[in-house]
Amino acid sequence: MLLGAAPGVGKTVSMLDEGHHLAAEGVDVAIGLVETHGRAATAALTEGLPVIPRRTVDHRGVLLNEMDVDAVLARHPDTALVDELAHTNAPGSRNEKRWQDVEELLAAGINVISTVNIQHIESLNDVVETITGVPQRETVPDSVLRAADQVEVVDLAPEALRDRLSGGVVYPAERIDAALSNYFRLGNLTALRELALLWLADEVDQALTLYRKDHGIAGTWEARERVVVALPGGPEGETLLRRGARIAARAGGELIAVHVSTQDGLRADNPTALAEQRVLVDKLGGSYRQVIGEDTPEALIEFARSVNATQLVLGASRRSRLSAALTGAGIGASVIRDSGDIDVHIVTHAAAGGRFRLPKVGGALSPTRRVAGFALALIGGPLLTWLLVTFRSPESITGDVLSYQLLVVVVALTGGLWPALFAAVMSGLTLDYFFIQPFYTITIADPLHMLALALYAAVAVLVSYVVDRAARRARVAKRAASESELIQTVAENVLRGEDALQALVAQLVDAFALDGAVLTDRGKRIAEAGELSPDPTRLTLTDDAVLELHGKGLPASERRLIGVIIAQLGAAVEHRRLEETASEIEPIAASDKVRGALLSALSHDLRRPLAAATAAVGGMRLADDALSDADRRELLETADQSLAALSTLVTDLLDVSRLQAGALTIETFPIELSEVIEGALDELALGPEEVTVALQPDANRAMADPVLLQRALVNLLANATRYSRRVRVATSAFGDRIEVRVVDHGPGVSPERRDDIFVPFQRLGDVDNTTGLGLGLALSRGFVEGMGGTIEPEDTPGGGLTMVVSLPTGAREEGNE
Repeated sequence: MLLGAAPGVGKTVSMLDEGHHLAAEGVDVAIGLVETHGRAATAALTEGLPVIPRRTVDHRGVLLNEMDVDAVLARHPDTALVDELAHTNAPGSRNEKRWQDVEELLAAGINVISTVNIQHIESLNDVVETITGVPQRETVPDSVLRAADQVEVVDLAPEALRDRLSGGVVYPAERIDAALSNYFRLGNLTALRELALLWLADEVDQALTLYRKDHGIAGTWEARERVVVALPGGPEGETLLRRGARIAARAGGELIAVHVSTQDGLRADNPTALAEQRVLVDKLGGSYRQVIGEDTPEALIEFARSVNATQLVLGASRRSRLSAALTGAGIGASVIRDSGDIDVHIVTHAAAGGRFRLPKVGGALSPTRRVAGFALALIGGPLLTWLLVTFRSPESITGDVLSYQLLVVVVALTGGLWPALFAAVMSGLTLDYFFIQPFYTITIADPLHMLALALYAAVAVLVSYVVDRAARRARVAKRAASESELIQTVAENVLRGEDALQALVAQLVDAFALDGAVLTDRGKRIAEAGELSPDPTRLTLTDDAVLELHGKGLPASERRLIGVIIAQLGAAVEHRRLEETASEIEPIAASDKVRGALLSALSHDLRRPLAAATAAVGGMRLADDALSDADRRELLETADQSLAALSTLVTDLLDVSRLQAGALTIETFPIELSEVIEGALDELALGPEEVTVALQPDANRAMADPVLLQRALVNLLANATRYSRRVRVATSAFGDRIEVRVVDHGPGVSPERRDDIFVPFQRLGDVDNTTGLGLGLALSRGFVEGMGGTIEPEDTPGGGLTMVVSLPTGAREEGNE
């Protein structure tokens, strides 16, 4: 099977080349049916291969040639060449479709080489129509193509195909312009080419999957990069998707998003976020899957292996370290352990390890550390005593004292002052009870023993003091770093403008552990986060902007930072207001620009015809009877031409003003394009010597205002004939649109200047003031767009400019009357 992205890529030629190659190897090859479409090069390739005669079918007086299936079966070659697999046979044939004829030949043991375009594949029919705007009525079931022993893409670059089309290799000359501007647009061809290659790639992938399954191959084959992104159902999914898309793009691979849910479907944290992420997957060009599984790591690994994934993207755990320590390894750790040859990416995100919050400014050491210090003293003291008593001797007293001293220092480093004092007292009493004679009594008879106990306490206090200061400074540094991070985030959000206000308010709620916050401007809510309470704290940002904080009151230590954030929020609100003001002023500025250009044009372009008419009339009045008849006629003609030019200029200016004010009345109804085109040619007095007209019979009815359309075509024709000796006007049908093409072979317009030609008072450097104000194309675009159409400039094959006027077809509306 030879698959092409579009007509003209060379499928038939490739089929005939393969036929000659097989024949040279001794294979019996015969041509069942080949469509040459009048191409001499294709017809020449049929020579040397036996051709099975076609059968003729008479359908309503029209003779149609179809493949003679019985003749091919009777001839029974080893291989038959059958062109255009999607073709619909003439009424009365034994099979409705040619692919059904081919199935008969295959069932009889005849190998068949055939051709088909991507637009004829049944599953892609609607996709192709969306791309090209042209519905395809002839299709081939996907199963027919998948049953082929081999599918080969006949590929040709879109630019090369357009060159072939322009050279007359694909279609005759009268169809070239319409084809280039419709189905064979560069964007269309590029999309169809990608579609053909992707379809073949999917077929190869399915074949590879089937092979691995049949041979029991469970390992990953990295024939194609596949990046699987695990969506937990929370807000971090967007970050994971974008990271996975970048990884897939760099590797030229495929993006697959998967969410693991339980049997009851209740695992998703935020169904709304998950739905939004499914939309994002489509925008990123990936696919979304949902699997059921009670063990999330196992389900992810099984899914990744089932799609032959090469990389797996997970989010960093949202659990705290304490939670991870108590409940064991998380999903990420389990997936990494069992992933095997699949690369695993752990991506950090804003929700990792809990929401961002500022550290507390309270005591230096946390209650957890104090409890840990007491626990160490209570557990470590008895254990150390048991160990030292077991190896007690008269010479070991020094080591015993240092051991208890070490315990006091360790407790001080862990829990601070009070656990250290507790450990010091307990160590002193234990030493006196177990290691100083008389044993097992607490008697401080020697003053030196009291001094030792005091030294224990002093060491504990000093070490605790150092630990407390270090912890306090560490907390202050952590607080400062968190405040800097928060201020940096706030500043970034402010720089992003209006869209960042919601994120900024949400960040504020998270940072200060509030229940919620609401930002209002001029009585209108513009941002909201969290849950609202009945008694909020109101903070004024600007004259009309207020921030409401819901939840606990803020301590004095946090009011300084909240003041900074409020100032930034006020700046963001002001930025939002300035953008709104700018958007309101923009139309006024554009109007002022047009008004200035209008005054500039009036000062010069209107002066010339007015001065000429005034001079002509004044000359006749002063000379009176002294003028000859010839001079009088010349002056009258000058005055007439000048006043006519003045009338045209004023009419154009009024039309521009009406277009910009939205006051132009447009009435559209089904019209005959041929009549409008004829009227435009008559108005400009253009004959067959200057303009060639090529109208398609099925492209003559359009929805338009005939008066305005004629004026638009007059402007287009006037411009075209100014730069080209020969101009061509053609019509064509394209989906539900009718196109009128005004083709010239002049110097053309560079792509970067094409938008400028529709700007009022622009002549693209033309300094000849006799050409008017530069309003013709601006008016033409305004008229056509007002009728629901478009005007687009394109390159003329061989050089020049083609103006394409696209209008809605009048067939549907006429049928509804």
